[in-house]
Amino acid sequence: MLRRFTPVLLTLVVVVLGVTALAARPDSSPPRRTADFVVLAGVAGLRWDDVDPQHTPTLWRLAQQGSIGSLSTRSAHRPTCPVDGWLTLGAGSYAGWNGSRQSGACPAVGVTVEQPDAIGANLPDQEGVVAYNADRLPWGAVPGSLSESVRCSVAVGPGAAVAAARPFGRVDRYAPALPADPAELLGSCVLSIVDLGTVSGDDPAGRQADARRADDALAKVLAARPERSLVLVAGVSDTDAPSRLHVAVADGPGWEHGWLTSASTGREGYLQLVDLAPTALATLGRPMPERLFLGRPAVKVDGRPGDLAAAVGAPADADREAAAQRTVAGWFFALLALAQVALAVAVLPLLRRARRLAGPHSPPPVSRRVVAVVELLLIAAALAVPAALLADAVPWWRGDHAGWYFAAVTVALIVGATALVRLAPGHERTLGPLGVVAGLATLVVGADVLSGARLQLNGVVGYSALEGGRFAGLGTVGLGVFLAGSLLSAGWLAQRVRRQWRPMVVVAVGGLAVVVVGSPYLGSDSIGAIALTAGVAVAAAISTGGWLTVSRLLWATMAGLALTVGFAVVDLRRPMEERGALGRFLTALGEGTGGLTVHRSSTANFQTLVNSPLTVLAVVGALLVWFALLQPWGGLMRLFGIYPAIRAALAGTAVAAVIGGLLGGSALDVAGAAAALVVPMAALASLRVLDHSTDRTLPGAGRPRGDGPGGPPPGGAPDGGRPDGGGTGDGGSLPAGGGTGDGEARKGAGGAGGAVRRTPEPDAPDDGAGGRPAGRGGPKVPAARAPGPVVPASTEVTAG
Repeated sequence: MLRRFTPVLLTLVVVVLGVTALAARPDSSPPRRTADFVVLAGVAGLRWDDVDPQHTPTLWRLAQQGSIGSLSTRSAHRPTCPVDGWLTLGAGSYAGWNGSRQSGACPAVGVTVEQPDAIGANLPDQEGVVAYNADRLPWGAVPGSLSESVRCSVAVGPGAAVAAARPFGRVDRYAPALPADPAELLGSCVLSIVDLGTVSGDDPAGRQADARRADDALAKVLAARPERSLVLVAGVSDTDAPSRLHVAVADGPGWEHGWLTSASTGREGYLQLVDLAPTALATLGRPMPERLFLGRPAVKVDGRPGDLAAAVGAPADADREAAAQRTVAGWFFALLALAQVALAVAVLPLLRRARRLAGPHSPPPVSRRVVAVVELLLIAAALAVPAALLADAVPWWRGDHAGWYFAAVTVALIVGATALVRLAPGHERTLGPLGVVAGLATLVVGADVLSGARLQLNGVVGYSALEGGRFAGLGTVGLGVFLAGSLLSAGWLAQRVRRQWRPMVVVAVGGLAVVVVGSPYLGSDSIGAIALTAGVAVAAAISTGGWLTVSRLLWATMAGLALTVGFAVVDLRRPMEERGALGRFLTALGEGTGGLTVHRSSTANFQTLVNSPLTVLAVVGALLVWFALLQPWGGLMRLFGIYPAIRAALAGTAVAAVIGGLLGGSALDVAGAAAALVVPMAALASLRVLDHSTDRTLPGAGRPRGDGPGGPPPGGAPDGGRPDGGGTGDGGSLPAGGGTGDGEARKGAGGAGGAVRRTPEPDAPDDGAGGRPAGRGGPKVPAARAPGPVVPASTEVTAG
């Protein structure tokens, strides 16, 4: 009875581990009030490569004494044009200006600012902009939320008026330009927003001139800043396509000599534009409209280099990497999808001719050299994504031909990793390459996550700070590769132990992977942890044999729900500003605004589904598995029958990848990344299983084969099979093409007492009782001729 419920109990262990990992979160409480005034000075288009001590001396000195970071200026539109950036600044959420615009270009939007008196101003278009954001955009942004949270605000310049206008269009105090002495104006309200101008174009001389003018205006602001004030300088938007990272500097009490970060990024040196509004309110000690703000208050962290030139070089280099990543990532995944499709087509004839048939008219076998080359190509294809991730350890983006440098580094890493797999011990065994490739992929992604996920940030197969969706932890592609690699590694290890220990091995490896994915200190992906929990539950349930039944899928679903509920309970007990994505979603449901999150997720799923090359990988992989590998001639059913732990790992990977992609808003991207690793390895293992399908040995004279190093379980045939050799041995139906379960080849009667037994597949546990040890390279013994009718050596014999 206990053995029957072992998978269930072990699944509960995974749930407990996951909740424990997700429950512990870094301290992200907002800073206390540190200033009496806040001055937000914005320069549209200002980047770190525009800042130097010669052309922008004021900004350089401010950065020297304050804290700095890279600003992601994501808004509801892409690229973020100046009017969208100013509007997002005042909304504290992704907002956009209504009106027509060309794709990838910033329109010349003229903001109408009316001044009916000498104090404030009105924006007549504001009510239409508020309605546009409420009805047409999925973010629920309310322009003017920042100014609504303070009693009085000042705006200088038209861009600042867009940020400071209340939802009904009123600007409390307004000046079209900085006066000669702005001290009285900046001291009249606790919040001042100043438009310092725009830096645009690609001409270095023109950008330097624009930056110098903005720097002169900043000098006037700093000379008139109130006592105990925080000054935030930000490059609030792009000025053309493509998007770039921009300047963020904070100077004031408690902001000296550090990096800027926030809970919304979780990465030192990075802020989002939506973080500036909550930063201003937290600094002033004012309550925040949490339901309206998507950003989180900025904080200072230590560790910035003392040399400002070196410190400024880091965000400038990050901007160059993020800009290069956009182009290189597109063609990398396109080429990867093309290569996977070509391999899928090339492997089909090999699968059809891998089994050597009887008779003089059977097709000749494929050359061993051709098979060896295809195997190496399959290994290289499976290692492409981990190699591309590792390639970001080399600063390829600094050259003039960044794409070619990345290609050269990635190809070199793929060749080296493929050679390592080829030379690894046990390569000739059926599951040898699969185990090594899965282990390498898990090791590369896991090591990157454990070291701070530095390779994924702005990496070709990672995530871009320009997109603003994720800045730390495990990305979409990394999640797909990691869950596939960890589950395949768990299945490979489980296959090498006794049947009763397999669920424990799967849970041990899978539970550790759940902790890595879900911990806020590591992967920071609660959705991925929930999906992986379901996958581990499926794999543990069927690792001892059998198929994915409705009841087992139900147990996996319940495990995922249990982890979801456990994390939700813990997350909802935290303060609002410390809650994760799941806690904020449940809070929104309680407030009646959860539909916006569902709408955003569904929209993201659709856009990703139709635009991502990873969709092609997922679809092509599924077609190859269904229409080729799972056919009687495809070999995968035979592989599943002989190695049920591998079957369990593949089933768990499919469940986890689909759940993680759909719930995370990335459609089939997670499944596509997982397929890039899993499908080539499944094809290679299927080729090898078919190649061994005609192996023969003499009838066994000793005890029946077991499935572990210690031989069969007491009391009969191993794995529940019949002592006479019948049955499948794994609780499931006989797979097409032969194979009887778990490391034991089928036996059959050949007339009156004649019997033929196949050689056990390599990697199948061997008990040493007759027959050669498992291994592809061992000698083959021809079938014995029994006294009864002759059984042809090439004929498959099934259990009678």
